[in-house]
Amino acid sequence: MNEQTMTSARDRRFFGHPRGLATLFFVEMWERFSYYGMSAILLYYLYDRTSEGGLGLDRATSSALVSIYGALVFMSGVGGGWLADRVLGMRRAVQVGGALIMCGHLALAVPGGLPALLVSMVLIVAGTGLLKPNVSSLVGELYSMKDNRRDAGFSVFYMGINLGAFLAPYLVGTLGQKVGYHLGFGLAAVGMAAGLLVFARGRRQLGDAGEAPTNPLRDGERRRVAVRAGIGIVALAVLVGVLGIAGALTVRTLINSVTVLAVVLPAAYLAMMLRSPRTDAVERSRLIAYIPLFLGAVCYWVVNEQTSSVLAQFADKRTDLEILGFSVPSSWFQSLNPIATLVLAPTFAWLWIKLGDRQPATPRKFALGLLLGGASFVLMAGPGLLHGVEAPASPWWLVASYFVVICGSMCLSPVGLSATTKLAPRAFLAQMMSLWFLASAAASGINAQLVQLYSADTEIGYFAGVGASVMAAGVVLLLLAPWVQRRMSGVR
Repeated sequence: MNEQTMTSARDRRFFGHPRGLATLFFVEMWERFSYYGMSAILLYYLYDRTSEGGLGLDRATSSALVSIYGALVFMSGVGGGWLADRVLGMRRAVQVGGALIMCGHLALAVPGGLPALLVSMVLIVAGTGLLKPNVSSLVGELYSMKDNRRDAGFSVFYMGINLGAFLAPYLVGTLGQKVGYHLGFGLAAVGMAAGLLVFARGRRQLGDAGEAPTNPLRDGERRRVAVRAGIGIVALAVLVGVLGIAGALTVRTLINSVTVLAVVLPAAYLAMMLRSPRTDAVERSRLIAYIPLFLGAVCYWVVNEQTSSVLAQFADKRTDLEILGFSVPSSWFQSLNPIATLVLAPTFAWLWIKLGDRQPATPRKFALGLLLGGASFVLMAGPGLLHGVEAPASPWWLVASYFVVICGSMCLSPVGLSATTKLAPRAFLAQMMSLWFLASAAASGINAQLVQLYSADTEIGYFAGVGASVMAAGVVLLLLAPWVQRRMSGVR
């Protein structure tokens, strides 16, 4: 055990965890405030009438675009992880990413229509790709591989994510829906600026974690990488130009292209790491064990990533918004996810520590998460079955659904973050975290097609069918759990 690891093991200044966790906790809290604040009003901004400050798109296209946005954000982690591992280091990647995200929200704060939306998407996608996987990887660097606080530390970190997501709909959502969308997007930019300030002030608490690339480019590789990047940019520009001339550069083309890319990219990424000479035999076995966990995560996120699309529509168009005599903005319902998490995360963090070596192995935690995630969607078929799809639904249906899905998330999301850092080949530490976020990208890409099937006429079958499919995936993973555990080569 080296000196830094021993120091980390003794450091219990932040609720029994290393002090550096506090810095990363608040950085992620403010970044998620900015992102979920934007997400809380993005769908409504897309399909609201232009006279009300929106862009006036139809609902199905708007929902698909929200899913595509999410897919691109998570896919960008591939580039962000690679840049951190080979060029920037995780720490510098977080700084640059935060600055790009802030600029992206500022672009949406300007009433520039579709061009401003495009600029914002590019900046936020690039910035999140740099920040999101690397701030999570830095959490893993605070603990030794055998530190029993590791899963609990990620659960605490996950609370920071959800604290930001909890505050965002009330502040950004209310400002956006009651005053003006562009002011709401501007407040999201302020949140990211706060996160950058926290990171600058708390850098010393991280020691030397993430200071340098783990697998830096050699002198001979730099020119080759630059040439390949240039060729890729030119090829993309030519493709866009050809599609534009042919009249095929449409929203439908974008949606379909991102769906295909979101599914193909993680498969290619896993194959690359499995075949790499820098991956030894034990690491290769662990990567194989990671595949069913990854597929399970995709199935779970198919449900959870519909918060800002299908469930946002349900809240806006199908839910009784008069609660205790008050008319509440529909964006407030997106705070139900983080509220449930803030209540449940400490409970599950305490539970894993209490159980210690007796806690369920990672594959079984994943299976339970899938069963609960699917059940949350099956539950949402209830209002239509009991009262028909024309009558406004009680808001308690959404409350119950969010509570169940977050019980599933507690068994899967923080556990998946921790498992990713434990199963990662050393040469691909940050890139492995990027792969974990590609599960959400793949789910969002699938959702870009799936959410277009949702309407009042299909509501009952949609919720029941999607939910039952995810529960079936949970049963399959439960049966595979012993095999997965053996392939993990000692990692629990």
